[in-house]
Amino acid sequence: MIAVALAALLLPLVRQGRKSGRSRGVFALTLAIAFVLPLSAASLYLLIGTPAALNGVSAEASQPLTMQQALDELRAHLTQQPGDVQGWMLLAQTSAMQHDPAAARDAYDHVLKLDANNAEAMVGWAENDSMTRSDHMIEGRALDLLKRAVQLHPDSQRGLWLLGISDFQHGEYRHAAATWRLLQPQLEPGSNVAKAVAEQIAVADARAGGTPAEAASSAVVPAPQGAALQVQVALAPALKDKLAPGDVLFVYARAENGPPMPLAVARLDAGQLPASVTLTDAMAMTPAMKLSSVTRVFVGARISHSGQPIAQPGDLEGDAGIVAVDSKTPIKISIDKVH
Repeated sequence: MIAVALAALLLPLVRQGRKSGRSRGVFALTLAIAFVLPLSAASLYLLIGTPAALNGVSAEASQPLTMQQALDELRAHLTQQPGDVQGWMLLAQTSAMQHDPAAARDAYDHVLKLDANNAEAMVGWAENDSMTRSDHMIEGRALDLLKRAVQLHPDSQRGLWLLGISDFQHGEYRHAAATWRLLQPQLEPGSNVAKAVAEQIAVADARAGGTPAEAASSAVVPAPQGAALQVQVALAPALKDKLAPGDVLFVYARAENGPPMPLAVARLDAGQLPASVTLTDAMAMTPAMKLSSVTRVFVGARISHSGQPIAQPGDLEGDAGIVAVDSKTPIKISIDKVH
């Protein structure tokens, strides 16, 4: 386009110049300009590459970062500036959102090394530490950090909730209820969260043997029975010779999509097989995660030689796959595999 435009402009000028007796040098310069200008324009376009470069930004740089690229840049930044507390907090929160509790816990640990009194990091460390454990217990350093966080900030809602869960996990039901009652005044009356906390206080009171007067004083209504799944478990004949005295049978249900922590689990003597057990909300490992909180669950059974809930090589397993939580038909499981 540039060449055509120059030709249309220069050819009449050349003819007129020759009639006027101009030198050939002028014509040579004119032709050189006619060739050099288009070539220069083409070279510049090839060098620049895209129109976006007119703004000083390449097309590649204008593309939005993916989450992984952003995390990689954040980690690179923290490598160069390891004292950036806010950067570590951002990495911890993002890792938790991406369901990577181990990375979140590690990032919170960096925050605590830089700011030992950061209550938010204490609570975050404890919460993510429990998510990395197969039993999801809150104890040891996690429990110590929670207690310290609540001392520093008595209105920490997450801190109070998790501290109550720890009490509940360890059978300290009165303490759990008392801790959650400290949380109640901070919640919006009638909200779903307030109702859920009230229900868990009622469950804790019931397990602690609370009197009706105590229940009335907390202004809560006892929680309904909730979901219940009847499970029938049998051991395949081919594996009966692998059963040993002291083996423990675990029957459990976990969410179809979500963390591996069971929503309900029952522990029995494997010598009782075949066995029948009903999984209910009362068998939840934590009050916030129970059968009635989901619609579909994976139901399985495992015979543990070590007596531990964590699967070990040689344990015997079976499952019924995914079932609806509101199923009223007995669920049958045949333990027919070796882990």
